[in-house]
Amino acid sequence: MWFRRDLRLDDNPAWSAATTECAQVVALFVLDVRLLDDAGPFRRRQLLANVAALDEELRERTGTGLTLRQGNPTEVVAEVVAEATAGMVYLNADVSGFATRRDRAVTASLPDGVGVRSLHGTLVHPPGTVLTKNGALSKVFTPFWRAWAATPLDPWSAPGSAEVVSLASTGSLATDGEPPMAPGTAAALTRLEAFVAHADRYGDERDFPAVAGTSMLSADLKYGTLSPRTALEVVGESTPGRAAWCRQLAWRDWYAHLLVAHPSLEREPMSERYRDVVWADDPGGFEAWKQGRTGYPLVDAGMRELAATGWMHNRVRMVVASFLVKDLLIDWRLGEAHFRRLLVDGDTSQNVGNWQWSAGTGPDAAPYHRIMNPVLQSRKFDTDGTYIKHWVPELGGLPSAAVHAPWDLPPLELAAAGVTLGESYPWPIVDHFEARQRFMTAFRIE
Repeated sequence: MWFRRDLRLDDNPAWSAATTECAQVVALFVLDVRLLDDAGPFRRRQLLANVAALDEELRERTGTGLTLRQGNPTEVVAEVVAEATAGMVYLNADVSGFATRRDRAVTASLPDGVGVRSLHGTLVHPPGTVLTKNGALSKVFTPFWRAWAATPLDPWSAPGSAEVVSLASTGSLATDGEPPMAPGTAAALTRLEAFVAHADRYGDERDFPAVAGTSMLSADLKYGTLSPRTALEVVGESTPGRAAWCRQLAWRDWYAHLLVAHPSLEREPMSERYRDVVWADDPGGFEAWKQGRTGYPLVDAGMRELAATGWMHNRVRMVVASFLVKDLLIDWRLGEAHFRRLLVDGDTSQNVGNWQWSAGTGPDAAPYHRIMNPVLQSRKFDTDGTYIKHWVPELGGLPSAAVHAPWDLPPLELAAAGVTLGESYPWPIVDHFEARQRFMTAFRIE
C-alpha cells in the first residue's frame, strides 16, 4: 500500500482493499524530494507531521509501522515491490498533472506481472461518476452540484486483517519547526467535532475573518487525515448552515473532476478568449502584494497572515486574489503558485480552480467584470478592524472606521495614531478605480 495524501486507516478504500485482499501488506510512504523541495515550510511541516502520526497510529493498531523511503517514487516503489516480492500495488489516485505523470511512470517501472489497484479516497465521488443528464461533466457548478447530491456513494469496506510487514526505512520525518495544525486523524476528528458545534451558524459567520466561522478542515482534507465522506456524514445537511458547508465539498469535488477532464487548467484559462490577455510586467507590485505592503489594509492583513501561518481566511483569499489580478493586472498563475507554495492546505485542483474563478477565466467563474473593492469588502466583513489590526499592527491606533482607508484621514489625525503614510505604512500602490478601468480594458478582448 503506497500512502500519499490519504494519511488515515479508516474510510480509506485502498488500505481497506489491500488489507482485505492480501495476507501481508507493506505500508509504504515515499519521501519524494521533489515535492518536499517545492512545498513551503508550512505544508512540508504539516505533511511530515501527518506521516509521523500515521506511523504511530499504525503501530498502535498493528504493532508495525510504516516503511519509509526517500527518493523518486519511480525507483523506490519498484525497489520495495522487489524486496517484498509483492504482486500488487494499492494506491488512492490523485488528480494533479504531477501526480498523474508520476503514477504512470511508477506503473511502467514495475516488474512484469505486478498489478496496480488505483482507487479514490480523497473525494466524495470519484472523477467521471458525476454527470449531467446528457452524460457530461458540467462546466457550470449548479448542475454539477445537483448531480453530485443525487449520486449514490460507493460502499467502502473496513480495513481487513492482513499482517503489516515492515521493511528497512530510510529518510527522516524531522522538520525545521512545528506544524501549523495538530497532526493526524485524531486531531482532524477533534477539529471536525469542534466545527459541528457551530456548523448551524456557518452560513452566517463564514465570511468574517475575525470570527472562527469556518471549519478549518481543508488541510485535513488535503492530506487525507480526514475522509471527505466522513465529514459529509458527520456534518450532514439538517440545517441551512450545514448544507452550505457540505456544498463546499461539492465545489471541491468539482474542481478535481474538472482538472481530470481538462488537465490544461493548471496552465491555461478555460475560456479561450482570455488566453491573449496582456498581463502587466510589475515585479514591484507583485513583491508588495506578497509582503503585505500594498497600502490596502485588508489585502495586506491577508498576505501577512499567509506569510506568518500558511493560512488565510477564505473571504480574504478572494479579496487578495481579485486585487492581484484585477487591480494590479498581474497574471493569476503567479498568485496561484505563491499560494500553493505557502498554504498549508495547498491543493492543485482547488487552488487552480479558485484562482481561475477569481480571475474570471475559468469554468463557471465570477464574471470578469466582478471586481472586488478591497475597501468595501473590508468595511463589510471586518467592520471594526479586528482582523486588520491583528495582522497590520501599525494601524492599531486608528479608529475602527478609519482603518479600512487610512489615506482618507488628515495627516494630523494619522500622526496622532502613530501612522505616517509612506513611512510606517505605505500609500496605496494603485488607485482602485483607475485600476478597475485598466483591467476592464484589458479583458474586453475582441
